Amino acid sequence: MRRAVWFLAAVAIAVVVAIGLLQASGDAPQTPKASFDANTALAQLEGAPAPLAALHVRANELVDGGVGAFEAQLKKLRGYPVVISKWGSWCGPCRAEFPVFQRVAARKGKSVAFLGINGQDPTDEAEAFLAEFPLSFPSYVDKGGGEPVATAVDAAGPFPITIFVDRKGEIEIVLAKPYGTVAELEADIKLYLRA
Repeated sequence: MRRAVWFLAAVAIAVVVAIGLLQASGDAPQTPKASFDANTALAQLEGAPAPLAALHVRANELVDGGVGAFEAQLKKLRGYPVVISKWGSWCGPCRAEFPVFQRVAARKGKSVAFLGINGQDPTDEAEAFLAEFPLSFPSYVDKGGGEPVATAVDAAGPFPITIFVDRKGEIEIVLAKPYGTVAELEADIKLYLRA
């Protein structure tokens, strides 16, 4: 009788573990394999106004320079709506939303500026991530404690965060959520930036 109890307990534990593993794998963020071609995207962006074209020239680049360089870039973009994505290579939701930013930036990059803020990443890991998910715009590196670049646009804290900056250079809204679809990000660009 004791053996039967031990056997049933072992089977019950195995079933619970198997169910837990199945549920965990279903809840894990899945990184869509993008069929995104950075060269094609950049070709589509040719003819963009000079301030936006200057971003495309720096596509996929990690930019140092801290808050000063970031704020100088935002100043150059006055007159255009700006979408800023704060991301980290280690962040599962960031990985999941990157294909959305790739596509929307390629579609809207002639009228809307896109920038990234990379935080809490060693340079080699950020570069490897961008090699896997190339962008048509640069990302500013947020070094040091306290997230100084993100703090400059009210985006310190969780990852990912998207910041919408209007044509006057004023922050419209800061959203701490991942984007799951192109339509969702484009709808927020239209809603918050009227672009």
